[in-house]
Amino acid sequence: MRQGEGVRSGGAGGPDGYAGDDFFEAGGRRSARASDERRGGGARRDRRQGRRRGWSPDGPQEGSAASQGPDADPEAVARAICLRLLTMAPKTRAQLAEALRKREVPEEAAQAVLERFSEVGLIDDEAFAAAWVISRHIGRGLARRALAQELRHRGVEEETVKEAVARLDPDQEVETARALVARKLAATRGADPKTRTRRLAGMLARKGYSPGLAFRVVREALEAEGMDTDDLPGEFG
Repeated sequence: MRQGEGVRSGGAGGPDGYAGDDFFEAGGRRSARASDERRGGGARRDRRQGRRRGWSPDGPQEGSAASQGPDADPEAVARAICLRLLTMAPKTRAQLAEALRKREVPEEAAQAVLERFSEVGLIDDEAFAAAWVISRHIGRGLARRALAQELRHRGVEEETVKEAVARLDPDQEVETARALVARKLAATRGADPKTRTRRLAGMLARKGYSPGLAFRVVREALEAEGMDTDDLPGEFG
């Protein structure tokens, strides 16, 4: 990969069919809207009519006439919730489990649906983690440490997190750090060398790059401009 190529490609498309961060945050929603439009707005009309009759996407609204009928099958409700969320964007098992808890789906029904979805491949945390690492590194320039933190926050198990971030080539991580610095370098030229160094290294640190790597890459960039870096900081403080 050419220097800077990964950072510039964010959101425009990534390996294995994943379109950067947009794939996770917006792609599913755009597909859902397009599908509604192709049906001539029928789905939207159905939802509006359903709300007037006391129904929400997750079942009847409390206190409505619809809620006075027989109780819905908990597993059917859980399946509907999970399918709707997965249509919007990929989700981890932990994220779906939390969504079911918030909607007060009984634990037994929730676990049965989550197990079934895992068996048929609708839930796959390993695939999610691998795709997340690719899309967030390409789209946001995040390093392994930041990527691991994001995956943990989404409930991915530690072993799966480690395996996913380990696939990121260390050389590619360095090239991405260099590209990030190159993009920001011109904007710092009005500051003194020490301030430039700390700003650029701080930017890399916020994206998960180690201090050692961050300061090394910044020094390289400043030296390429012909600057003497002997007196520049080599750590934060």
